[in-house]
Amino acid sequence: MSARNSPRPGGHGEAWYQQPILWFGAAIFAALLAGCVWMIVVSARHADTPLDAPHAVLGVPASTHSTPPPSP
Repeated sequence: MSARNSPRPGGHGEAWYQQPILWFGAAIFAALLAGCVWMIVVSARHADTPLDAPHAVLGVPASTHSTPPPSP
């Protein structure tokens, strides 16, 4: 039997669920998902109020400051 295939004494540390780094990674992943869900829930509860700003197209104002505002 080669050294690579020989079992460890006591049989500890061979299964994937006995590796602490995998549990740590799973805990970080679960915390990340919980944080994303929490941010979605909070943002759904607190909607943004609309601003009294001129309409912008792709972030550029539709009118310049030098032109007078259109009359109603």
